[in-house]
Amino acid sequence: MASRVSLKVKGKSSKGSKEEEKSTAQLVKEWTTWAAKKAKVITHYGFIPLVIIIGMNSDPKPHLSQLLSPV
Repeated sequence: MASRVSLKVKGKSSKGSKEEEKSTAQLVKEWTTWAAKKAKVITHYGFIPLVIIIGMNSDPKPHLSQLLSPV
């Protein structure tokens, strides 16, 4: 008894693509939501290293220990 494998793509309908029915406003909304999520992650993980890099390149040239100390 050989089993028969059925290849089905999830989320796709055989009648037509839903992508064609999306309005421009919906696509813009999805894109801005995606971009805002990515910007939030980049800001979250990149802010402290950016401050350290800017501090290291400042005029008095502090050591890393001086930059990270709270005093």
